[in-house]
Amino acid sequence: MILFELNCGQGHSFEIWFKDGNTADRQLSRKLVECPECGDRKVGKALMAPRIGKKSDSAMTSANMAVMAKNMREQLAEVRRKVEENCDYVGDRFADEARKIHYGETEARGIYGEASEEQHQELTDEGIDIARIPWLPTEDA
Repeated sequence: MILFELNCGQGHSFEIWFKDGNTADRQLSRKLVECPECGDRKVGKALMAPRIGKKSDSAMTSANMAVMAKNMREQLAEVRRKVEENCDYVGDRFADEARKIHYGETEARGIYGEASEEQHQELTDEGIDIARIPWLPTEDA
């Protein structure tokens, strides 16, 4: 991961993490990055001083990473709880049920279940708005 300071055409400065320098260049050239303040897509790299420090001075220490991982697990558990509380589980019928809802053949409602990679791609190609959520096992399992 690499952090870049960016400037938009309106003069706003902000930082973004990228996988690597090539990914940053590719996304910037395709105007896929927008300013969080004004939405401008005319964004470029700003001059930056390199961050050099001892390994223990790094912002991504193993202790920090452990805290971040714990927070992420807690947030994903909360997402799972909300989905299970507010949506209907349709199991492996997910793709069929999503189509029925999309095409108005059944009542619109929140659903969740399983879909193969191929089914997911077909739904996306049909313009059906779906999302994949990392599904952690429940703690009492």
